[in-house]
Amino acid sequence: MPDRAGMIDLRSDTVTRPTPAMRRAMAEAEVGDDVYGEDPTVTALEERVAELLGHEAALFTPTGSMANVLAVRSVVAPGQEVLCEERAHIARAELGAHGAHSGITMRTWHAPDGRLPLERVQDLFAPDLGPYFVPTAAVAVENTHNFAGGAVVPLEQLESLRAWADEVGTRVHVDGARIWNAHVATGVPLATYGGLADVMAVCLSKGLGAPVGSLMIGSVDAVAEARVRRKRMGGGMRQVGVLAAAGLHALEHHLERLADDHEHARLLAEACGVDPAGVDTNIVVVATDDSAAFVARAAEAGVLVGAVGPRTARLVTHLDVDRATAEKAAAVLAGLR
Repeated sequence: MPDRAGMIDLRSDTVTRPTPAMRRAMAEAEVGDDVYGEDPTVTALEERVAELLGHEAALFTPTGSMANVLAVRSVVAPGQEVLCEERAHIARAELGAHGAHSGITMRTWHAPDGRLPLERVQDLFAPDLGPYFVPTAAVAVENTHNFAGGAVVPLEQLESLRAWADEVGTRVHVDGARIWNAHVATGVPLATYGGLADVMAVCLSKGLGAPVGSLMIGSVDAVAEARVRRKRMGGGMRQVGVLAAAGLHALEHHLERLADDHEHARLLAEACGVDPAGVDTNIVVVATDDSAAFVARAAEAGVLVGAVGPRTARLVTHLDVDRATAEKAAAVLAGLR
C-alpha cells in the first residue's frame, strides 16, 4: 500500500475520513437489526432523506451503485431500456451492473457540458411498438454530472424533461449522488429537485463526508420492492445504525459547507488554466497531453489527482481540503502547467 502521508488528496470526495464529532455520533448510535426493520437510526435517516427530497420513502444502501441499480430497476423492467448521457455513472462506472443484475439495456446521448439537451433525448426515445423493438422505460439524469466536471443540470431543463416524460408516459431517474452540491450551488430546494424525479439515488459518502452509505428514494411501493432486491443482492445489513448515524450527522453539519468546496475548486481551476466560471461545484476536469504523466508529476510534488481519460485529469475538493490546503495544491498544480 503506497504511503500517502502528507499528500494532498484530490482524487475524489470519497477519500474523506469521519470527523471526531461524526465518530462520536456513530459510537453512540441506537441500533437494531435492520433486516427486521428494527434499527431506529436507519429508519430516522431514511425518513429524513425522503422528507428532504419530497418523496414517500427511502432505502439505505451500502453503495451508490446499489442505490442506482435498485432505483433504475424500480422503473425499468428486464428487456427494457434506460436512456442516459454517454458518460453517466450508471453507464460508465458501475461495471455493467444494470445489465448484469437487472437485464436492462442503455442507449446514450452526447452532451459534453453535462447538460440535458431534450431534443436528443426525444430523438432516442422508443415507444412500445410491440415485440419488435426495445422500449424506452426511463430517462436517467445525473445531477451533478461527475465526468462533466460536476456540472449542474439547469432546473428549467429538468422541468422540461419532466413535462415531456409525463406526456409520453416514461419515467425519470435522477442519479443525485451529488445533488447536495447542486442544491448548495444553485439554491434550488432539494424537494424541488426531488419532485422532478420518479426515483432517485443520493450519496452520503462524497461531499457530505460520511464513510459509507447511499439511499434509493421513491414511492412506498418502489422502496418495498427495492428492499427485497437489496437483500437478494447481498445488501441486507444488521446493526447498521452505526453507519446511518454518520449520514444523519453529515446532513446536519456538512451540507452548507459544500459552498467552501466549490470555492476551492474554482481556485484550483484557475491554477490549472481552466476557466473558474465554468466550474459549477467541487469537480475540476483538466485537459492534458498525457493524463498519466500529469498524475505522476502531481504526485511527485505532493498532490494526488485522478486520470479519468487518456488526456483528462480530475481534481475534486472535499471536507478534508481547507482553504490553506487548497492554496498549497493550487501553487503546486500551477507549476505543472
